[in-house]
Amino acid sequence: MEHRSGSPDHGPGTGADGGGPAGGEAEGPGIAGSDPDARWLALLMHAAFFLLLGASLTRFLMRHPGEARTPWIIALSITLAVLYLLGPVLGSRPTPRRLAWLAVLVVVWMVLVVLAPSFAWCAVPLFYTGLRILPPRAALALVALLTVFVVAAQLRLADGFDPNLVLAPPAVAAVATAVFVHMRRQAVRQRELAARQRELIDDLLRTRRELAATERREGTLAERQRLSMEIHDTLAQGLSSQQMLLQAADRTWSTDPDAARRHVRTATGIAERNLAEARRFVHDLAPADLAEGGGLEAALGALAARESAQAEGVLTVHCHVEGTPHAPLPDRVQSALLRIAQGALANVREHSGATAAGLTLTHLDDRVVLDIGDNGQGFTAEGVRGARTVRGHGLPAMRARVRQLGGSLTIESAPGEGTVLSAEVPLTTTEDPT
Repeated sequence: MEHRSGSPDHGPGTGADGGGPAGGEAEGPGIAGSDPDARWLALLMHAAFFLLLGASLTRFLMRHPGEARTPWIIALSITLAVLYLLGPVLGSRPTPRRLAWLAVLVVVWMVLVVLAPSFAWCAVPLFYTGLRILPPRAALALVALLTVFVVAAQLRLADGFDPNLVLAPPAVAAVATAVFVHMRRQAVRQRELAARQRELIDDLLRTRRELAATERREGTLAERQRLSMEIHDTLAQGLSSQQMLLQAADRTWSTDPDAARRHVRTATGIAERNLAEARRFVHDLAPADLAEGGGLEAALGALAARESAQAEGVLTVHCHVEGTPHAPLPDRVQSALLRIAQGALANVREHSGATAAGLTLTHLDDRVVLDIGDNGQGFTAEGVRGARTVRGHGLPAMRARVRQLGGSLTIESAPGEGTVLSAEVPLTTTEDPT
């Protein structure tokens, strides 16, 4: 019989503290393989087992040299060490081979404890091995069985009955089991949290891609609308004027050659202007009149003079500016108002039968207003809807331009009383990004 040396407080219960590191290995090879800290904890747990096994064997050989059971103790210790080394090779899943390995490992340890109670020190690493492999109920049953063997071994080593030796091992086993279960649940929660975070990140990236695609589509549609309005107010109107002038020249070619040549020269001037606009489209899509410098006022003056010259006395266009801007108008505002003026004068020239028209640009404190008026035949609201159905683009394009700048477009007209078109653009409202 072995004799206890030292205090019972230094029995296998101390191994529970050494068992804490084993919790890392208890997370399983998969976690240990992905977490450097878990790998280190697993290595510490394995090292603790072999240190406890070596210490128990050394203690036995020092206390009981030359006994008949010594060869058996040495053989069983080597067998236990070899079996323990085979554990990582078999993996962590509860396969039949793994369960058979655990059963043999526990049986060999029990035999060692029966022959030499000091080997009870190796119980704590075995706690974690069983908890890691077995289902919860079977693992708890194994822990209880190992704890019974530890208590029995401690009582054999004691000189008499000591309540501490009966209560301490179960308490240590309970603490070790609770620590293991807590760490395993924490690992599961961390994995679930990481999976949810990955899902959220994937959803965020997918949402950002969808939003970017939607913005690109909206930007493309807005740019197409803007280009269509630009082309309508410049090239299309110019081509329409050229067509009218060339048709007039063709009709008067024989009867009035001078008038026909004037029409051709005017059409040539319009073609030159359209060419300048087309080149400006290629450059930066800004109105050619604005690109020449002088701002919106100069561009409207040039537009009025050009329309009067092209009309050859049939239509006279005047330009008037009221007020002084506190700051230069934004480029978008200047471009939109000039295009509105071009489109409105084109309508006056083609449809109104007017002999006079006026452009009035008014600078106010918080807004700018452009009025285009004529003394033509005018129209009714039904005429506006009919024109929109047939022609389809002039007035809707003007409204769209003003709306994009946060402004408003109003039309006042009556049959025989001419027409006044007014575009009002605020200077303090944030512009529509589209």
